[in-house]
Amino acid sequence: MTKADVISKISEQTGIDKNDVSAAVEAFFTVVKESMEEGDNIYIRGFGSFINKKRAQKVARNISKNTAIVIEEHYVPHFKPSKEFVAVIKKSKKIKD
Repeated sequence: MTKADVISKISEQTGIDKNDVSAAVEAFFTVVKESMEEGDNIYIRGFGSFINKKRAQKVARNISKNTAIVIEEHYVPHFKPSKEFVAVIKKSKKIKD
């Protein structure tokens, strides 16, 4: 499912114009990105959490040049689904393999 599909489905379910739904979805994504960039985590009850995970410094290998490089510690965005969300997915019979 693409972002356009999500916008269409929300528009159908709510009766709100697609342009308004699109603006709301884009605004949501912008808020999530900006908040996480500032170091804030986002918790949405019943859905999940958008958190910044810390990755430790490590030594990696460049196989083509056979050299070692150091990857500094850094943060990566991570989504952790809520227990309710996971339960809904586990009960679903329509999951595609």
